[in-house]
Amino acid sequence: MNGLAPEQTVAAQKAAFESMFGLAAKALESFEKLVDLNAQTVKSTLAEHQDSVTKVFAVKDAQEFFALQASHAQQSVERAQAYWRHVYEIVTSTQAELAAVAEAHFKQSRHDAQTFVDGLAKNAPAGSDVVVSAWKSALGAAAESANSAYDAAKKAAQQVIDLAERNVSAASSASTEATRQVVVAGKASGSTKK
Repeated sequence: MNGLAPEQTVAAQKAAFESMFGLAAKALESFEKLVDLNAQTVKSTLAEHQDSVTKVFAVKDAQEFFALQASHAQQSVERAQAYWRHVYEIVTSTQAELAAVAEAHFKQSRHDAQTFVDGLAKNAPAGSDVVVSAWKSALGAAAESANSAYDAAKKAAQQVIDLAERNVSAASSASTEATRQVVVAGKASGSTKK
């Protein structure tokens, strides 16, 4: 005695496969975005280094050299920050999309289980009220436990995202300050050598 009709079982299996392939496609899309970002970063870094070397050869005095060095250091920090922001955006958007799919799948599984128990209750022979009640009670307890576990996992994932955001912000602030100090030191060094 199956609570789901064969058509429902096939539809559920088809939906599960579509979901799985959708997740795989989303993961591949994110990987492609990261590869594209890395390729663009390498191309722009090569062009910027070529430009920097050309400018170094055109330097006429120490002050100009230190100013160029400080400018290059600041631009490098800004590029690194932009790169990691892009990586963070790609990862968090992918995580959000995967979480949405997982939540939808979780809700559908819970609905299917409830439908199965309701089908058992409708087709149960007379006098089996106690067994059906036990099934419903067990399903309710399992659903409540699954909801608690899902909520805990969702909160943990959000904490990881919040921590990553704070780390990116802290690293950005620290590198900006370090670059500022290098620029100040370079200007001071360049002006004392005149």
